[in-house]
Amino acid sequence: MAYTNFQQIIDEIQRSSLTKRLAVAAAHDEQTLEAVFRARRDRIVEPLLFGEPEKIKAISRKLGESIADEAIFPAVDDAEAARLAVAAIRDNRSDILMKGKLDTAVILKAVVNREHGLGKDRIMSMLVFHEMPSYPKLLAVTDGGMCLYPTLEEKKQILINAVEMMTLMGYKNPKVGVLAAIEKVNPKMPETVDADQLKQMNIRGEITDCIVEGPISYDLAMSRESAAIKGFSSPVVGDVDLLVVPEITTGNVLGKCLVYSAGAKMAGIVVGARVPIVLTSRGARSEEKYRSLVLAALADRCYDEA
Repeated sequence: MAYTNFQQIIDEIQRSSLTKRLAVAAAHDEQTLEAVFRARRDRIVEPLLFGEPEKIKAISRKLGESIADEAIFPAVDDAEAARLAVAAIRDNRSDILMKGKLDTAVILKAVVNREHGLGKDRIMSMLVFHEMPSYPKLLAVTDGGMCLYPTLEEKKQILINAVEMMTLMGYKNPKVGVLAAIEKVNPKMPETVDADQLKQMNIRGEITDCIVEGPISYDLAMSRESAAIKGFSSPVVGDVDLLVVPEITTGNVLGKCLVYSAGAKMAGIVVGARVPIVLTSRGARSEEKYRSLVLAALADRCYDEA
């Protein structure tokens, strides 16, 4: 089943009546706490807040919310807040990790720590879903937030991370488009070579539970009309579930174009770690953070059921 909008995911999580435990690093941020308290009211999460207690309490009062003292944990700086939040996951006191008001590099340093982090001996990657007025279902994109210039092997792991998560969510053989500027292999454009290699891995059974097309341009992946004009045939055309970008800049620009120019709503999580991680931008609005929390709750429920 492919989700058509985020409300379907919200409804599904609320029907499950399974509240997830949430650890928030550097929780002294109004947009973050607004999203967390909304998710708590909706019985989606129960939070533990790590950061500056007085600021957390002041923001909570401003939002008309209360939080028990025993759910607030002081940290001397952002790095300690990140370490304490990660430790809460490792100690089985929380199910989901969320970034608050701190740099992504700071929380990732705690997440990828070999001794005390949340790694699983595979690459971690960002999986983002977009709900757009112009597309009949949620469109997933990976990876526009974690891996700078992935190698072919890293792209394989990124694709597998996304497909595994989508399969757990209920997608059956998601249709994957590996993006490039053109739909033909050109040795002078390494991303087209990698895209073709990923498609061949799918054909050989090295990448399973999905249909991979690549290289494929964005217009062909999204529009049957464009594909018909160009004479390009594929089951992915006009019905793509997941777009795999060649590197972080393409993913970042594409995501922001969809949000700011195409009216998309978005939610994203880090996959490939022991637990789902909500790693939205510090500048993200509370709505985006809330949707990402809902997505993380669904992902963790899927991990439990797998």
